[in-house]
Amino acid sequence: MGLIVASVLVYWLSITTVYRLSRFPGTKAYLFILPAITLSFAIALLILKMIGLELTRSSLALSYMTIVTYCLVEYAIDVRLRRLRLAVLPHGRAPALCQHSGVDWQLLQCPDLGQARVDGVVADLRADFPAEWKRFLANCTIHGVPVYHATSAHEMITGRVPLDYLYENEYGSLTPQEDYALIKRGLDTIAVIALSPLLLPAMVLIALVIRLDSPGSAIFTQLRMGYHCRPFIVYKFRSMYVDSEGKGFTELDCDPRITRVGRVIRKYRLDELPQLFNVLRGEMSLIGPRPESMMLTDVYERDVPFFHYRHLVRPGISGWAQVEQGYAVERDGMIRKLEYDFYYIKHFSFWLDVLIVLRTIKILVTGFGAR
Repeated sequence: MGLIVASVLVYWLSITTVYRLSRFPGTKAYLFILPAITLSFAIALLILKMIGLELTRSSLALSYMTIVTYCLVEYAIDVRLRRLRLAVLPHGRAPALCQHSGVDWQLLQCPDLGQARVDGVVADLRADFPAEWKRFLANCTIHGVPVYHATSAHEMITGRVPLDYLYENEYGSLTPQEDYALIKRGLDTIAVIALSPLLLPAMVLIALVIRLDSPGSAIFTQLRMGYHCRPFIVYKFRSMYVDSEGKGFTELDCDPRITRVGRVIRKYRLDELPQLFNVLRGEMSLIGPRPESMMLTDVYERDVPFFHYRHLVRPGISGWAQVEQGYAVERDGMIRKLEYDFYYIKHFSFWLDVLIVLRTIKILVTGFGAR
């Protein structure tokens, strides 16, 4: 009986986790099936042990393999049958926004779906429609076919809030959930304290290697713009020669200011580890928009619309823009980065943070987007 209860619990936890994560754009759900089942299995076993139930290794192995096989087959069938299909109204800016290659787009020529089976209808709801198209949208809603505003569909598929259309939105939609902000602050503190026994020895070793590689302090400090536009001092491991840090943008591969050790720790984001102290002090979070230097903040606030709205949440060591885009300083790259930041603020939640943590682990292994 205990094995059955554990199996049901594992299946429920696994499916819930994969479903929650797969709602976000660009997520390959199959990559999370095995980790989700493994973690859920560990939680279920811990609960069973706490209540005094013991299970044999063979029964545990059989249960684990059965759940993994069932979830993988279920996902494979779902993927084969569920490629997103959206119909697009040929009015306003909807056709221009609906270009993503991961979706089957159907540009409508008349206000009728005919025999087409779609997952929703996309329209620029601020465009001026003829009366027959308005009736068409009303009929779609009545018959249970979702109708998406073009910017919402773009956001749902790309993971970005387009700045060109932000003028039309209510700023209240960018206000993060205050209740989760309080929970997140507690989770940040617990996580840093829990990881300290593992990370502190590694940080001491990195600091020693930096000092041996080039003269100067192992820690670099810089004034950056923080939560609610309050400046704070951020800590990083020094990755450049003394008197070179913070002077101009970093070139991709051949910046002569970067030390030998600096090149390695920047690639795998190890230079960010001292910011754990900023997290403990409440100036940063583990997850959030990256804090910019005061110099870059002044530049971006002049050139990029709504830049200061990214300070609605605490800046983070890693964030949605970093795992989706990587490093960016040029204006176009910064605008796209800001669109990712606004998506994070708008969808500020535990599950989005979990997804960013998982993708950050991948970045630590691959060095994606480093400079």
